[in-house]
Amino acid sequence: MSLIRVFLPVAAVLLFPVASCTPLLGDAAARAVDRSLPEDYPVVPDGENSAGLLIDSFFDDPKLLALVDEALSNNQELNIVRQEFVIAQSEILARRGEYLPFVGAGAGAEIEKVGEYTSQGASDASDEIRPGRRVPEHLQNYVLGLSASWEIDIWNKLRDATKSAVMRYLSTVEGRNVLITQLVAEIAHTYYELLALDSQLDVLNRNIQIQSDALRIVRAEKNAGRVTELAVQRFEAEVLDTRSRVFEIRQAMVKSENYLNFLVGRFPQSIARENAAWLAGTPPVVRTGVPVQLLENRPDIRRAELELKAAKLDVDVARKSFYPSLSLEAAVGVEAFRPESLTVLPESILYNAASNLTAPLINRRALTAGYYSANSRQMQAVLSFERTLREAYMETVNLLAAISNLTSTYQLKAQQVATLESAVAISNQLFVSARADYMEVLLTRRDALNSQMELIETKKQQFSAIIDMYKALGGGWRRASTPEPEGNPDLPVK
Repeated sequence: MSLIRVFLPVAAVLLFPVASCTPLLGDAAARAVDRSLPEDYPVVPDGENSAGLLIDSFFDDPKLLALVDEALSNNQELNIVRQEFVIAQSEILARRGEYLPFVGAGAGAEIEKVGEYTSQGASDASDEIRPGRRVPEHLQNYVLGLSASWEIDIWNKLRDATKSAVMRYLSTVEGRNVLITQLVAEIAHTYYELLALDSQLDVLNRNIQIQSDALRIVRAEKNAGRVTELAVQRFEAEVLDTRSRVFEIRQAMVKSENYLNFLVGRFPQSIARENAAWLAGTPPVVRTGVPVQLLENRPDIRRAELELKAAKLDVDVARKSFYPSLSLEAAVGVEAFRPESLTVLPESILYNAASNLTAPLINRRALTAGYYSANSRQMQAVLSFERTLREAYMETVNLLAAISNLTSTYQLKAQQVATLESAVAISNQLFVSARADYMEVLLTRRDALNSQMELIETKKQQFSAIIDMYKALGGGWRRASTPEPEGNPDLPVK
């Protein structure tokens, strides 16, 4: 051990110039991250930020919430992402093990035959292990013991690598939250699309009944000689066209139901839903809060920030790879040329201890390349964070405008439907009194049907914009019943 105490100071003096001469390779990603947002952020006052609301509080449809609950447990893509937790945790475990001592146990046996006319052979031939007995012609050796090695983390390089792994684990958790927001939004979109298709199917069925009644009237008018066969055929063609649209709606319903079942993680089956009050209902009110809450609530921004922290730690690890590394090695055990002699103590005991202080000196291109790569990845992380932040702001502004414009559109569409329904009644009266021809009646009915279908489509777009706004603000991943990752490691790393 005295040799070690002498060696370490001498080696430190010799290697200090190596560490001090580490080239300044340049930190390409050292510039500050731009987190600023425009001052004219559209704030909806009165109330907390809607992103802070749990899914249960934002959506009030119990059947939709039941689908969300089932999807959070059964969705295959979400379950695949959960396995990323295990992978990330294993990486943390591996990194932590690197700065702890490695201890191993071993046993060995060997046999050796050397030439008699070599220096070792002549020496062995003259040795006597005990009076009257020489070393066997074939030399044997047996060893049993423990060995240990330990790299001292004098620059905190290994601990920084562990912290980087922790940051990436947390990033994986945020990635899970991003997927949950997308999954919840997609389920809600598809669910309300089904409600819209139900409403459109109901409108078509009611119009088919009305058109069929009108067709009977036109046939009666034709028998009375007031209209021609052309009018009858035009009315009949209109009925057939509406009936064909029914099958288009039904096919769209099949696709939407199957896709919703896929999101939930089950095979195709009927989707329970209640659309009686959907068309007359009011979409939830979304409040944007203040700009800084985008950073707090959006999981994709939080994930990008964690990736940025991990990338910065990777640069530190790559830089510290140029510094000297200190390692300790030791072994203890028993050794003898006969198995029974292994238990003869203390004669068979062996031990050794050594220390090494080394630093890269020549041909450090691999380390230099690793440093440049880490720097570039950090720059990518900076740009990715800024891009994610700007994208979040753009989505928020676009969706606020969409919500406002769709509200106005829906009000005007509702007035249009009411006006055309009145026009249909007037056209019927005029046709019966021979003051309007059948084409005016047909066109008015067609416009009324299209306006009703467009009104339902606008209502669906309203709900879709509200859902997207909730997701854009960072809502949709908070839910009391959301399964948390299992085996969460002790994340604070010192």
